Amino acid sequence: MPTATPALTSDQLAALRQFDTPTICNAIETFNVRGRVEGFCGMDIRCLSPDLGVMLGYAVTLTVDSTTPAAPSDNRVWYDWMAAMAASPQPVVLVLQDVGPQPRKSAHFGEVMGTLARRLGAVGVVTNGGLRDLAEVRSLGVHYFGAGVVPSHGQPRLLAVNVPVAIDGAPIQPGDLLHGDLNGVTVVPRAIAGQVAAAATAIRADEAALLAYIQSSAFSIDGFFERKFSH
Repeated sequence: MPTATPALTSDQLAALRQFDTPTICNAIETFNVRGRVEGFCGMDIRCLSPDLGVMLGYAVTLTVDSTTPAAPSDNRVWYDWMAAMAASPQPVVLVLQDVGPQPRKSAHFGEVMGTLARRLGAVGVVTNGGLRDLAEVRSLGVHYFGAGVVPSHGQPRLLAVNVPVAIDGAPIQPGDLLHGDLNGVTVVPRAIAGQVAAAATAIRADEAALLAYIQSSAFSIDGFFERKFSH
Protein backbone atom coordinates (compact mmCIF):
# COMPACT_ATOMS: atom_id res chain seq x y z
CA MET A 1 0.00 0.00 0.00
CA PRO A 2 1.19 3.57 -0.61
CA THR A 3 1.05 4.46 3.10
CA ALA A 4 3.14 2.96 5.90
CA THR A 5 0.45 3.74 8.47
CA PRO A 6 -0.68 0.46 10.06
CA ALA A 7 -4.24 -0.73 9.58
CA LEU A 8 -6.52 -0.25 12.56
CA THR A 9 -7.28 -3.07 14.96
CA SER A 10 -10.67 -4.77 14.88
CA ASP A 11 -11.59 -2.90 18.08
CA GLN A 12 -10.65 0.45 16.56
CA LEU A 13 -12.72 -0.29 13.46
CA ALA A 14 -15.66 -1.35 15.62
CA ALA A 15 -15.41 1.93 17.54
CA LEU A 16 -15.60 3.97 14.33
CA ARG A 17 -18.67 2.03 13.21
CA GLN A 18 -20.55 3.27 16.27
CA PHE A 19 -20.75 6.80 14.82
CA ASP A 20 -22.65 8.34 11.95
CA THR A 21 -20.56 9.89 9.19
CA PRO A 22 -21.37 13.55 10.04
CA THR A 23 -20.05 12.97 13.57
CA ILE A 24 -16.91 11.39 12.10
CA CYS A 25 -16.49 14.46 9.87
CA ASN A 26 -16.86 16.75 12.89
CA ALA A 27 -14.29 14.70 14.78
CA ILE A 28 -11.79 14.88 11.91
CA GLU A 29 -12.11 18.68 11.87
CA THR A 30 -10.75 18.87 15.42
CA PHE A 31 -7.36 17.59 14.25
CA ASN A 32 -6.86 20.36 11.64
CA VAL A 33 -5.25 17.94 9.19
CA ARG A 34 -7.21 19.10 6.11
CA GLY A 35 -9.42 21.92 4.88
CA ARG A 36 -13.06 22.11 5.93
CA VAL A 37 -14.29 21.44 2.37
CA GLU A 38 -11.85 18.62 1.62
CA GLY A 39 -11.90 14.86 2.07
CA PHE A 40 -15.57 14.01 1.49
CA CYS A 41 -17.89 13.36 -1.44
CA GLY A 42 -20.48 15.94 -2.44
CA MET A 43 -24.18 15.51 -2.95
CA ASP A 44 -23.82 13.89 -6.39
CA ILE A 45 -22.88 10.65 -4.60
CA ARG A 46 -26.06 9.13 -3.18
CA CYS A 47 -26.37 6.40 -0.59
CA LEU A 48 -28.38 3.64 -2.29
CA SER A 49 -28.38 1.25 0.68
CA PRO A 50 -29.35 3.38 3.71
CA ASP A 51 -30.74 0.40 5.59
CA LEU A 52 -27.27 -1.17 5.86
CA GLY A 53 -26.06 1.49 8.29
CA VAL A 54 -22.37 2.42 8.46
CA MET A 55 -19.84 1.39 5.82
CA LEU A 56 -16.19 1.32 6.86
CA GLY A 57 -13.26 -0.07 4.92
CA TYR A 58 -10.00 0.44 3.05
CA ALA A 59 -10.09 1.67 -0.54
CA VAL A 60 -9.20 -0.53 -3.47
CA THR A 61 -9.45 1.86 -6.40
CA LEU A 62 -10.21 1.34 -10.08
CA THR A 63 -10.65 3.42 -13.17
CA VAL A 64 -13.44 2.04 -15.38
CA ASP A 65 -15.36 2.81 -18.57
CA SER A 66 -18.52 1.28 -19.97
CA THR A 67 -19.64 3.87 -22.49
CA THR A 68 -16.86 4.01 -25.11
CA PRO A 69 -18.24 2.08 -28.12
CA ALA A 70 -16.17 -0.85 -29.42
CA ALA A 71 -13.24 -0.08 -27.11
CA PRO A 72 -10.75 -2.95 -26.59
CA SER A 73 -10.66 -4.57 -23.15
CA ASP A 74 -7.73 -6.04 -21.23
CA ASN A 75 -9.21 -8.87 -19.20
CA ARG A 76 -5.99 -9.22 -17.19
CA VAL A 77 -7.13 -6.20 -15.17
CA TRP A 78 -9.86 -8.41 -13.69
CA TYR A 79 -7.13 -10.58 -12.17
CA ASP A 80 -5.31 -7.50 -10.86
CA TRP A 81 -8.56 -6.29 -9.29
CA MET A 82 -9.21 -9.61 -7.53
CA ALA A 83 -5.60 -9.82 -6.35
CA ALA A 84 -5.78 -6.26 -5.00
CA MET A 85 -8.85 -7.06 -2.91
CA ALA A 86 -7.23 -10.20 -1.53
CA ALA A 87 -4.05 -8.29 -0.62
CA SER A 88 -5.78 -5.25 0.88
CA PRO A 89 -6.31 -4.56 4.57
CA GLN A 90 -9.82 -5.74 5.42
CA PRO A 91 -12.59 -4.83 5.04
CA VAL A 92 -12.44 -3.41 1.51
CA VAL A 93 -14.39 -0.55 -0.05
CA LEU A 94 -14.21 -0.52 -3.84
CA VAL A 95 -13.85 2.94 -5.36
CA LEU A 96 -14.64 3.10 -9.09
CA GLN A 97 -13.97 6.29 -11.02
CA ASP A 98 -15.73 6.06 -14.36
CA VAL A 99 -13.61 7.93 -16.89
CA GLY A 100 -15.77 7.11 -19.91
CA PRO A 101 -17.70 9.65 -21.97
CA GLN A 102 -21.05 9.01 -20.24
CA PRO A 103 -20.37 7.99 -16.62
CA ARG A 104 -23.99 8.59 -15.59
CA LYS A 105 -25.07 5.84 -18.02
CA SER A 106 -22.60 3.31 -16.63
CA ALA A 107 -23.35 0.43 -14.30
CA HIS A 108 -20.11 -1.33 -13.48
CA PHE A 109 -21.35 -3.16 -10.47
CA GLY A 110 -24.16 -5.65 -9.96
CA GLU A 111 -24.91 -9.06 -8.49
CA VAL A 112 -22.04 -11.03 -10.05
CA MET A 113 -19.31 -8.49 -9.25
CA GLY A 114 -20.92 -7.93 -5.86
CA THR A 115 -20.83 -11.62 -4.98
CA LEU A 116 -17.22 -11.92 -6.12
CA ALA A 117 -16.15 -8.77 -4.30
CA ARG A 118 -17.91 -9.83 -1.11
CA ARG A 119 -16.11 -13.16 -1.28
CA LEU A 120 -12.81 -11.24 -1.33
CA GLY A 121 -13.65 -8.94 1.57
CA ALA A 122 -15.52 -6.00 0.07
CA VAL A 123 -18.26 -4.34 2.11
CA GLY A 124 -19.05 -1.37 -0.12
CA VAL A 125 -18.78 0.41 -3.47
CA VAL A 126 -18.31 4.12 -4.12
CA THR A 127 -18.51 5.40 -7.69
CA ASN A 128 -19.22 8.53 -9.71
CA GLY A 129 -21.13 6.30 -12.12
CA GLY A 130 -24.22 4.12 -11.88
CA LEU A 131 -25.01 0.88 -10.08
CA ARG A 132 -27.56 -1.89 -10.57
CA ASP A 133 -29.05 -5.01 -8.96
CA LEU A 134 -29.86 -3.05 -5.82
CA ALA A 135 -31.87 -5.76 -4.06
CA GLU A 136 -29.42 -8.54 -4.84
CA VAL A 137 -26.34 -6.57 -3.74
CA ARG A 138 -28.10 -5.29 -0.62
CA SER A 139 -28.82 -8.91 0.33
CA LEU A 140 -25.06 -9.51 0.23
CA GLY A 141 -24.57 -6.75 2.79
CA VAL A 142 -22.62 -4.62 0.32
CA HIS A 143 -23.13 -0.86 0.61
CA TYR A 144 -23.82 1.18 -2.52
CA PHE A 145 -22.83 4.83 -3.03
CA GLY A 146 -23.12 6.25 -6.55
CA ALA A 147 -24.68 8.78 -8.89
CA GLY A 148 -27.78 6.64 -9.30
CA VAL A 149 -29.22 3.44 -10.71
CA VAL A 150 -28.75 2.27 -14.31
CA PRO A 151 -30.23 -1.00 -15.66
CA SER A 152 -27.62 -1.88 -18.34
CA HIS A 153 -23.88 -2.36 -17.92
CA GLY A 154 -23.15 -1.14 -21.46
CA GLN A 155 -19.66 -2.22 -22.54
CA PRO A 156 -17.81 -2.49 -19.23
CA ARG A 157 -14.03 -2.31 -18.99
CA LEU A 158 -11.75 -2.26 -15.96
CA LEU A 159 -8.82 -0.03 -16.86
CA ALA A 160 -6.39 0.28 -13.93
CA VAL A 161 -6.30 -0.97 -10.35
CA ASN A 162 -5.04 0.84 -7.24
CA VAL A 163 -4.40 4.19 -8.86
CA PRO A 164 -5.33 7.61 -7.46
CA VAL A 165 -8.95 8.50 -8.25
CA ALA A 166 -11.35 11.34 -7.49
CA ILE A 167 -15.04 10.88 -6.66
CA ASP A 168 -17.22 14.00 -6.65
CA GLY A 169 -14.51 16.31 -5.40
CA ALA A 170 -12.80 13.86 -3.06
CA PRO A 171 -9.35 12.54 -4.06
CA ILE A 172 -9.02 8.94 -2.88
CA GLN A 173 -5.80 6.96 -2.73
CA PRO A 174 -5.49 3.17 -2.56
CA GLY A 175 -5.59 2.18 1.09
CA ASP A 176 -7.53 5.24 2.28
CA LEU A 177 -10.00 4.49 5.07
CA LEU A 178 -13.57 5.36 4.05
CA HIS A 179 -16.57 5.91 6.33
CA GLY A 180 -20.06 6.26 4.88
CA ASP A 181 -23.73 6.12 5.76
CA LEU A 182 -27.00 7.58 4.49
CA ASN A 183 -25.44 11.06 4.81
CA GLY A 184 -22.54 10.39 2.44
CA VAL A 185 -18.89 9.30 2.38
CA THR A 186 -15.74 10.73 3.95
CA VAL A 187 -12.06 9.76 3.99
CA VAL A 188 -10.72 9.19 7.50
CA PRO A 189 -7.06 10.30 7.41
CA ARG A 190 -4.93 7.30 8.30
CA ALA A 191 -2.54 9.39 10.43
CA ILE A 192 -5.30 10.20 12.94
CA ALA A 193 -7.69 7.31 12.34
CA GLY A 194 -6.92 5.65 15.65
CA GLN A 195 -7.87 8.83 17.53
CA VAL A 196 -11.06 9.73 15.70
CA ALA A 197 -13.44 7.56 17.74
CA ALA A 198 -12.38 9.23 21.00
CA ALA A 199 -12.84 12.66 19.43
CA ALA A 200 -16.27 11.62 18.14
CA THR A 201 -17.24 10.44 21.64
CA ALA A 202 -16.37 13.86 23.04
CA ILE A 203 -18.31 15.62 20.28
CA ARG A 204 -21.36 13.45 20.86
CA ALA A 205 -21.28 14.27 24.59
CA ASP A 206 -20.96 18.01 23.92
CA GLU A 207 -23.82 17.93 21.42
CA ALA A 208 -26.03 15.95 23.80
CA ALA A 209 -25.50 18.56 26.51
CA LEU A 210 -26.25 21.40 24.08
CA LEU A 211 -29.38 19.71 22.76
CA ALA A 212 -30.59 19.10 26.29
CA TYR A 213 -30.11 22.80 27.07
CA ILE A 214 -32.03 23.86 23.96
CA GLN A 215 -34.96 21.68 25.02
CA SER A 216 -34.86 22.73 28.68
CA SER A 217 -36.84 25.42 30.51
CA ALA A 218 -33.54 27.24 31.11
CA PHE A 219 -33.05 27.94 27.39
CA SER A 220 -32.46 31.49 26.21
CA ILE A 221 -30.90 32.97 23.10
CA ASP A 222 -28.16 34.60 25.15
CA GLY A 223 -27.53 31.37 27.02
CA PHE A 224 -27.29 29.37 23.82
CA PHE A 225 -24.91 31.91 22.27
CA GLU A 226 -22.70 31.79 25.36
CA ARG A 227 -22.59 27.99 25.39
CA LYS A 228 -21.96 27.68 21.67
CA PHE A 229 -19.41 30.41 21.06
CA SER A 230 -17.68 31.26 24.37
CA HIS A 231 -14.92 28.69 23.92
